[in-house]
Amino acid sequence: MKNRGTRKISVIWIPFFCLSFFLFGMIATNSRLWLVPESDGQVISRRRHEQELQIVSEDSSIKMPAEKKDVITAVYRTHEAIQSLDKKITMLNMDLVEAKNSPEMHSSDSYTPAIESSGKGSQPKKKMLMVIGINTAFSSRRRRDSVRETWMPRGEKLFQLEREKGIVVRFMIGHSATSNSILDRAIDSEDALHKDFLRLEHIEGYHELSAKTKSFFSTAVARWDADFYVKIDDDVHVNLGMLATTLAYHRSKPRVYIGCMKSGPVLSSKSVKYHEPEYWKFGEEGNKYFRHATGQIYAISKDLATYMAVNEPILHKYANEDVSLGAWLIGLEVEHIDDRNMCCGTPPDCEWKAQAGNVCVASFDWSCSGICKSVERIKHVHEKCGEGNGAVWSALI
Repeated sequence: MKNRGTRKISVIWIPFFCLSFFLFGMIATNSRLWLVPESDGQVISRRRHEQELQIVSEDSSIKMPAEKKDVITAVYRTHEAIQSLDKKITMLNMDLVEAKNSPEMHSSDSYTPAIESSGKGSQPKKKMLMVIGINTAFSSRRRRDSVRETWMPRGEKLFQLEREKGIVVRFMIGHSATSNSILDRAIDSEDALHKDFLRLEHIEGYHELSAKTKSFFSTAVARWDADFYVKIDDDVHVNLGMLATTLAYHRSKPRVYIGCMKSGPVLSSKSVKYHEPEYWKFGEEGNKYFRHATGQIYAISKDLATYMAVNEPILHKYANEDVSLGAWLIGLEVEHIDDRNMCCGTPPDCEWKAQAGNVCVASFDWSCSGICKSVERIKHVHEKCGEGNGAVWSALI
């Protein structure tokens, strides 16, 4: 009975199992048919995506250098434009400085900045050989008188020298710290008598000589069109004819700096006269200054004076005026001319040279940075070492 029942149950389930296996096979087969097309689509899609990425990558690798090149070219062109603009601004500033001049000649040489009109009424400035600024102070009236009595022409001869020889000579001085002070009025009175001052927009002071020098060049360039601009101290003897001849020899050179060149030590000690507070800028302690002309007398050509006038606000001032001037020129294309005839000693030195036919341009004592006791001794120097009153009029310039 048992075996028979078991065999019966098995027979009943056989069709069911067959149907189940058939259905399972159909489902498995259909699912495979469904998955294969989807996988192929994904593969195709993936390959297409990879190809697109490759194309984009190849395009990028081709375009990037061109884009970088365009950027570099644009930067370079911008840099060129900025440089061109800087040059134009500099040229305009130089034209502006040269255009600054009062159209009317005043009784004194006081300078008030003004733009010269370009109309028919304005006249171009006469071409001069040199403009000499004699550095002086409020307390130096006796020095000025001693210069007027020796090597500097006075009265009508002073202006005749300008007209005929193109040589301008003026005492240069600024103003006192107090407006319309007794010091300023004294200079105004003296100028009314001699008409030989150039007043600067500058506050006088011993420690402001560098600023005064800048002001002189700016004012002189604006007022006169000269080949050279000369700075001289009021305790130095000068032979104007020899100075004119010397400068005329270098007239064809565009940028010259003429004087007695030196390279003195940078003095870091506060106890000495020519102490340099910024000594550390010149290297290790004990170093020497770069080459520069001694401050008693030097000359610079027009281009250099115009450069100083244009850049006056940013020219750094050192303690010593002659060092400051050397610093302003050391980085430029300038020819430094060391002329020892511009720093002769007082008699007998300049006297011996004059007797030998080598007349000095300027004479002073190194020990005093000028002629020692110049008020009393400059007449003696003039008698022994002077070129003669007619030399400047016959000078070949």
